[in-house]
Amino acid sequence: MVAQGTDTTQSRLPSLTGMRFVAAFLVFFCHSSAQAFYADDELAEATMRVGIGFGWMGVAFFFVLSGFVLTWSARPEDSLTLFWRRRFFKIFPNHFVTWFAAVLLAIAAGEGFSVTQTGPSLVLVHAWVPDMEVINALHIPSWSLSCELLFYAAFPWLLRWVGRIRPAWLWASAGAVVVLIVAVPLTAQVLLPQLPRVPWFPMSVWHYWAVYTAPPVRLLEFVLGIIMARIVISGRWINLGRGPAFLTLAIGCVVQWSLVPSPWAMVAPTAVPLALLIAAAARDDARGRVTRLGSRPMIWLGNVSFAMYLLHLLVLHYGHLLLGPERRWSTLSAVGIQAALLLVTVALSGLLHRFVERPAMRRWSAPRRRERLGLLAETVGDAITTRRMS
Repeated sequence: MVAQGTDTTQSRLPSLTGMRFVAAFLVFFCHSSAQAFYADDELAEATMRVGIGFGWMGVAFFFVLSGFVLTWSARPEDSLTLFWRRRFFKIFPNHFVTWFAAVLLAIAAGEGFSVTQTGPSLVLVHAWVPDMEVINALHIPSWSLSCELLFYAAFPWLLRWVGRIRPAWLWASAGAVVVLIVAVPLTAQVLLPQLPRVPWFPMSVWHYWAVYTAPPVRLLEFVLGIIMARIVISGRWINLGRGPAFLTLAIGCVVQWSLVPSPWAMVAPTAVPLALLIAAAARDDARGRVTRLGSRPMIWLGNVSFAMYLLHLLVLHYGHLLLGPERRWSTLSAVGIQAALLLVTVALSGLLHRFVERPAMRRWSAPRRRERLGLLAETVGDAITTRRMS
């Protein structure tokens, strides 16, 4: 049975906003598990194994969500310049602040770094380089922003392309994208070199880069999000609720954990469940079925999640240095330390959101006289003509 068309012209997505915080927390948990807080070696290993999967899933969520939300909220009056301007000032103010904070903290801690390794991360091109010392230089989480820049650059043309797909073929198109996502690890394994090896995983740098950090590869998840948004907007969504969608995600997590560490575990097991969960939550939000994820506290946390994503590893790493880089704690103490560092991260994220992200968006995201014509206006107009279908 196919759901009726959904009018999204005035609908917000509070549940998806709350879910952004959950995804950011999963990434926090991943990097926290890698900090070796636990004195119990077996618990530390088990926590890291679970945390790695959570981190991969959190990043994939943001990539699928980006495509979905940009399509859902696309503005018919936008020009290319206006769209890209908003995206630039959404990303770069927070990025510049946290990047320079990372530089200052590294200097204060006596940690060395080179300009050739860290320079690409300042302008967000480092994820294009198949070199772990460049990808993970200084400010590790920013690699995903390299991918987001490609997403934003390509979005107007991708939206036009997806907008031309007949509604009856949208599910088949989503399936084709999923097939490509699943084929990436196999292609990398067959075509790319086995050396050099990643220091912390039994795979080559080439495999890690091609499957996980290469922006053109992660573009597939973004496209999947665009297609899923069109499925919901055009009334082709199946009546799959959030509960069953979450169940598919739980199954995907089990599959992912059974494959860690492996290139097959990074994206493929959770791409479909995440796409289903995002679409199910958006459809319910559009129909007014608000859950606790859409509560005011969760919406606030979701709004600061971008700042949290950029700040959390700085808090974890340098917080651990302050407490003693070689120290390990009992389970209860380690959990308490992680909780305290999470609170510090959320507090700092709120400040970054309040005093950098929001003012920058208000001041610079739109010119005084908006441009009314452009490719994006045309493509968005094509893509949302089906919004009032019933």
